[in-house]
Amino acid sequence: PARMSTAANLADVAARVVAASTRSTARASTNPARLVAVSKTKPVEQLRECYDAGQRCFGENYVQEIVEKAPQMPPDTVWHFIGHLQSNKVKALVTGVPSLAVVETVDTVKLANKLNTAVGDFLDERARVGAGKLGVMVQVNTSGEESKFGVEPKDCLPLARHIRDECSNLAFRGLMTIGMPDYTSRPENFQTLAACRDEVCAGLGLETKDVELSMGMSGDFESAIEMGSDNVRVGSTIFGARANMYSEHLKK
Repeated sequence: PARMSTAANLADVAARVVAASTRSTARASTNPARLVAVSKTKPVEQLRECYDAGQRCFGENYVQEIVEKAPQMPPDTVWHFIGHLQSNKVKALVTGVPSLAVVETVDTVKLANKLNTAVGDFLDERARVGAGKLGVMVQVNTSGEESKFGVEPKDCLPLARHIRDECSNLAFRGLMTIGMPDYTSRPENFQTLAACRDEVCAGLGLETKDVELSMGMSGDFESAIEMGSDNVRVGSTIFGARANMYSEHLKK
């Protein structure tokens, strides 16, 4: 069979997201879950195809790549950074993508502070493109794998509180997890994340609907939404598994 176009894949995934959101009884929000199109290693042409088909939210994993791509995309593109972020790359990320909407992978006080400072130094430029505070999610290690980044569940509330109380240029948006080593989510990962949300809401006096859960990727986004995810990160199902490695793309 002929390979479906990126736009057709996107339409299929978007419809599945809406259907799963409708089925889900576990979600606090009445809106469908947000679909983040994970475009890492994919050329800008493929992102534009999704954009032209109505997709606005894109997720990138590498600072060099998002900084290269952002200026080539329309200004209302909503960028989520979803990769591990090293402190020494924070300034390049914030200044390279003035409209950056969310960093989903904050897992240390040090990283939160660095982001807060970088955004504070760059508020005028962000305001110029209609961006205010930078949204952040606390990344939680729900599988106990040492190889995974993210805070231990018990450290979730203290980090969320630090962001709220000490980081005036950041907006605490929710909690994110990657799930298992093969990037799938199990019910217990979700239950751990949901329990962290309950603790954060109680500790910070927030409502459940004000704290998003980001969980679910290409292999399991429907079950993640059914379990309550508000934000799913889907790449290969939309863009195809072909490795058009971005580094190769840059050399052309």
